[in-house]
Amino acid sequence: IFFSDIVGFTDICSALPPIKISDMLDRLYNKFDRLSQELDIFKVETIGDAYMAVTNLVREQPHDHVARIARFAIGALRAANETAVDADDAGRGFVSIRCGFHAGPVVANVVGSRNPRYCLFGDAVNTASRME
Repeated sequence: IFFSDIVGFTDICSALPPIKISDMLDRLYNKFDRLSQELDIFKVETIGDAYMAVTNLVREQPHDHVARIARFAIGALRAANETAVDADDAGRGFVSIRCGFHAGPVVANVVGSRNPRYCLFGDAVNTASRME
């Protein structure tokens, strides 16, 4: 289970208009999504600046799921460092993320009926989120 968030996201949000934040996240998450497809990683969800992905859940990957998520984490760090905070102002620098991952048993389920969400539950999820 992989989690990431953007370093200084609150400060970035206070310095840029919402449309610029949306653009930055779109550019960043499109890179993460492409990487997840290349490595056969399942993207669970994004919430604001947090990105969650998992291996060995929707497809059995018992022999290399940890290596896959580790490669994804390294690739995500590189992708973030190549993503401009503001595409129109290079002086704002590049995105920096914190990321972490952990392995362990989880339960996956769809919760809710109005806006159903695919969620993962288990101590491994909590530990992974704290690893970032």
